[in-house]
Amino acid sequence: MTNKAKNKTNPLLKLFETPLGNPPFPEIKEEHYLPAFKKAIKEGLREIDNIVNNPEAPDFGNTVAAFSFCGRLLDQVSQVFFNINGAETNPRIQDIARKVSPLLSDYENDILFNEKLFERVNQVYHQRENLNLETEQKTLLDKTWKMFVRNGAGLEVEKKERLRGISRDLSDLSLRFQDNLLAETNGYTLHITKEKDLSGLPDSAVEAAARLARDKGKKGWMFSLQAPSFLPFMQYADNRALREEIYMAFNTRCYKGNEYDNRDIVVKIANLRLERARLLGYSTHAHFVLEERMAEKPGKVNAFLHELLEAARPAALKELEDAQELAEKTGADFSLQPWDWAYYSEKLRKQRFDLDQEQLRPYFQLEKVKEGIFELTRRLWGLKYEPTSKVQVYHPEVETYQVFDEDERFLGLLYLDFFPREGKNSGAWMSTFRDQEKRNGSDIRPQVLVVGNFSRPSDTRPSLLTFNEFTTFVHEFGHALHGLLSDVTYPDLSGTSVYRDFVELPSQLMENWAFEPGFLNLFAEHYQSREKIPEEMVEKIIRAKNFNAGYATLRQLGFGLNDMAWHTLSQPTNEDPEKFEARAMKPAALLPRINNTMMSASFAHIFAGGYAAGYYGYKWAEVLDADTFQAFKEKGIFDRETARAFCEHILSKGGSEHPMTLYKRFRGKEPSIEPLLEREGLK
Repeated sequence: MTNKAKNKTNPLLKLFETPLGNPPFPEIKEEHYLPAFKKAIKEGLREIDNIVNNPEAPDFGNTVAAFSFCGRLLDQVSQVFFNINGAETNPRIQDIARKVSPLLSDYENDILFNEKLFERVNQVYHQRENLNLETEQKTLLDKTWKMFVRNGAGLEVEKKERLRGISRDLSDLSLRFQDNLLAETNGYTLHITKEKDLSGLPDSAVEAAARLARDKGKKGWMFSLQAPSFLPFMQYADNRALREEIYMAFNTRCYKGNEYDNRDIVVKIANLRLERARLLGYSTHAHFVLEERMAEKPGKVNAFLHELLEAARPAALKELEDAQELAEKTGADFSLQPWDWAYYSEKLRKQRFDLDQEQLRPYFQLEKVKEGIFELTRRLWGLKYEPTSKVQVYHPEVETYQVFDEDERFLGLLYLDFFPREGKNSGAWMSTFRDQEKRNGSDIRPQVLVVGNFSRPSDTRPSLLTFNEFTTFVHEFGHALHGLLSDVTYPDLSGTSVYRDFVELPSQLMENWAFEPGFLNLFAEHYQSREKIPEEMVEKIIRAKNFNAGYATLRQLGFGLNDMAWHTLSQPTNEDPEKFEARAMKPAALLPRINNTMMSASFAHIFAGGYAAGYYGYKWAEVLDADTFQAFKEKGIFDRETARAFCEHILSKGGSEHPMTLYKRFRGKEPSIEPLLEREGLK
């Protein structure tokens, strides 16, 4: 078959002709991806040539806006492929990703180092005061110009070529990091054959373990490193030796000296990021990154982290003391180790608040939780969700909805993918198959994907979520709203295309409703009796809200300190990464550090994701979300006017203006840290 014939049958090589412009997954085969990438890259470069060779003088429309709309076909191919690689991958998909990675890196550099293109952008930028641009246009022009300057457009040829090499290497290393982590997560199971070793575990965990063993052709029970399996074991299993075993398996992922070891990759990535930053004129990678963040400088980030550290440490130390005391009262003759913390903390929670996390599960049936979240967004923003059979999916478990506003205006498609699979990365996230933009007079609506790894249904019960899984779902739905409610013109500014330390505001804001009786009473009912969640149980949830808030804060701050340490290197390092990490995280350490473990080897957020020099953003955004929710509390948690203002000034605006400008327009002031400290009980 000729290439021409192949192109005709490759569904990725034309804009999708499905009813809603959604990917026609059954028609897309693995062999389509690589040819589609190559063709789309050629098409993207042809579009760039058209801009460069335009005989008209450069202006905003024929240069900056035209550039923003370039590469639509490549965006389509990339968004389908990389979402599949995250949620439904296999060795062939991973191999394609490794082949595609250098192609995309070269494509990006071909654009960034196109001197004629930058010359046109530069001309427009230096005329900006005389162009009478709208606010969004000014933002796009500034972002586009900075993108070229910050990525070496003005460097000499030799440095540009080195940047090309670094870009290729970083792309490849990040993919390898992610593939190794998935292999290590899938590669371990704890196989239990003696029923006594299940002591303490709730029925839901035992049933899930029996099902996993059966699925793998084994007798007995099996526990994996996926969160719905791993976390209950750490919380409830009485067998301390087995808790230690599975803890060590989790915390030595990609740190065993085998083919999936990530320690060298971690060091290489950190050193390459430093080299790139220095080529571009920055002293560290963090200086490079934070120039385009609300925090602006590493010093400000570290001051912020240490301010929270000082506020949280006394509470964390008291929490550890209380857990140790309980352990000793129940017969423990040892100091608490990391594999003891969740176990004794859960016992203390139950003793102090008469609240067992497993007692909550029956009231958080996944289907009801979903309906509750839908209802919350209806009350706040008038959103409506219609299940659709028009939309094809990449896995039978994926659900699809058309989303409308209260005026029946179509807002976008929503895909929901809830359960763990071997081909799915761990954790939870929001992504898109298409971003919102306005092109040729049409408002192109987004296609949003929410992915989780929640507790599966068992043989005897539906999917019943832990409270943490519930808040995770609510969190990711906040990101989904940011995508669905976007109302901008240019794709580069759409939805979640905002500063990394601002992007978590909508998601973390949504978590606040999880602790509000008025919201919980909308949907939380026992999956069998259909009785509403008892008031006393809701009161216990609220009272226990800040349980171990000090520990949780220190844990997050430790991750943030580790991230900043790797990315404020001013000289290349060859230090043992475990020792490096231990020193970085020591200020936030609460429990003893265990030798021969290293979280950096599995820290995908910063080594395979977009949070390098940005993990602090979760805590930064908590300041924003606590301050924002205070506005709702003042008017009522379902207040439509406050919700309308939040949508108008935050959710719909994407990255069209500086986030602090948007925030002050919504709130009327800069955010205060006080509501966060009060909410967490750390004041």
